[in-house]
Amino acid sequence: MNLRQLARTLVLAALVPAAVLSTTFCTHRPEVVPGIPVNQLPGHDQVGIDTSPKEELRLVPAEAYMRTYLQLFGGLAPGAPLSPIDLQKKARAGDGGQLFDTWDDYVAALGLPDYRNDIPRGAQTNALMVATFERLGVALCDRAVEHDFGTGGAKGKPAAPANERAIFAFEPTKNAPTALEFAARFDVLHRTFLGYPAALAETDRTARFFELYNETVKRHEDAKSAKSRFSPMEIGWANVCYGLIRHPEFQLY
Repeated sequence: MNLRQLARTLVLAALVPAAVLSTTFCTHRPEVVPGIPVNQLPGHDQVGIDTSPKEELRLVPAEAYMRTYLQLFGGLAPGAPLSPIDLQKKARAGDGGQLFDTWDDYVAALGLPDYRNDIPRGAQTNALMVATFERLGVALCDRAVEHDFGTGGAKGKPAAPANERAIFAFEPTKNAPTALEFAARFDVLHRTFLGYPAALAETDRTARFFELYNETVKRHEDAKSAKSRFSPMEIGWANVCYGLIRHPEFQLY
């Protein structure tokens, strides 16, 4: 027997047991252990689930806030991404500093560090930072009302098509919305700013904002109310926008 025949014999001898074992194991199904709910395990029926937060809420970095703000505002000017200077020009528009000052006035208040002047990064909120959040939020919401609803400061400007609306990506109701009509539209804004359905909020947030909307509209429908370039409906939705963009969940994590 030469070496080639000997090698072939050894290979065949090794394959025969493997084939037998494979046939044997393939004829038996793997054992399946049925699952048991945790509350049915002995001693686990009274064990609660600890859902309490393990860490304190932290402030979103100023860079992340500005990036999100630029992204939201960018929908008001489709095309190339807005730079901070471009955004500043569009936010100021014909109102000058009445609605939006300059980024020079905001960046330090948002918590960005200034190492030239030995100013560290702001890690906690303060009164000036909260006021800046409010100022920036009002500017975004007011410009969004003008762009999406097509009224306000730009007289005769038609409303943007639904697929081009940046913030208010829905059709407003012709008359006062019902609770269901408001809920569907509020959910669009809630997902835009806070990233999840309003129905999953810890409180009955939809009902509270519906009350805010109705009170705002009613107040501005009064003939004695201060004049505004926005209609009562637009002011109502602008106030809802103010509340969401200033919500702690938008600024903390």
